[in-house]
Amino acid sequence: MSMPFYVSPEQLMKDRADFARKGIARGRSVIAVQYADGVLFASENPSQALHKVSEIYDRIAFAAVGRYNEFENLRIAGVRLADMRGYAYDRRDVTGRGLANAYAQTLGTIFSSGGEKPYEVEIFVAEVGDAPEDDQLYRLTYDGQVADEHGYAVMGGAADTVAAHLAEHYVGGGSLEETLRLAVAALGHSESEDRVIPAGDLEVAILDRTRTQPRKFLRLRESRLAEILGGRGVEQADEAAPEDALAGSGPRQSGQDDPADPTDQVSGATPPLEDPVTGEPPVAPPPTAPPVAPPVAPPPPAPEPGQPAPGPTQPPTPGTPPPPTEPGQV
Repeated sequence: MSMPFYVSPEQLMKDRADFARKGIARGRSVIAVQYADGVLFASENPSQALHKVSEIYDRIAFAAVGRYNEFENLRIAGVRLADMRGYAYDRRDVTGRGLANAYAQTLGTIFSSGGEKPYEVEIFVAEVGDAPEDDQLYRLTYDGQVADEHGYAVMGGAADTVAAHLAEHYVGGGSLEETLRLAVAALGHSESEDRVIPAGDLEVAILDRTRTQPRKFLRLRESRLAEILGGRGVEQADEAAPEDALAGSGPRQSGQDDPADPTDQVSGATPPLEDPVTGEPPVAPPPTAPPVAPPVAPPPPAPEPGQPAPGPTQPPTPGTPPPPTEPGQV
């Protein structure tokens, strides 16, 4: 009888941590920077369909790096938790600290359980307050650890190199334009040379406390990025990364629907999965009966042998009664 293979708990946790760190390092870096009017998120993301930065609630934003399917599940769970808490209690009871604690419990449970692999993700949860000192920025790692960041934070990719550039040039209380230029320059910084990232490859969003709407999340479009970052020099896109092949470069405009993608409805032949207004499945039209052909008169019977073939029917002479057709008919 063979003895079971033994692995110490310390070695098991170390192997799981190394596995998660390698997966996170394959992605591109995400930066969160506090400025005078809120919090800015910036990342190099060539995909136009899949986002790394999203809104969770009125004043709360979510950013992640790593495997898209894993942090997208976490984002959806956070949105549902925030909606349920705000509906059951009050919208002011939904806080970034509460969401960060919920995420920490989920990631810690997944990392310590031996039944599944750890999540290859790192997360930012940020909440903007009424004043700069009330802003909150939390960083959550793959094993559920929570860190309260101040000023700026970087995760994924070459995080050490990007953070070193920010530490050298960051000044608190800057404007949106200054902070955006600093964040983009830090994303393009490397030990060998600096690179000018095209505005179309950037994903930038902010939590702006100066907005009059209750929802403070705002995504900056490419036109505004080009206006703020104009005159930087020759732009150079980054080389293709493994995450680009997984995420894709955006929806395809081929003129034909992709049967493997239920959201690809370029030609309009594929019905939508749900109504865009109500969110309910579309109501199927009532079944229609197939068209019925009009009745056709049967052909006349064939004449018996020895009888002449019936000729064409002649119209009756006016004033002559019609011939009897059945016995007893006059």
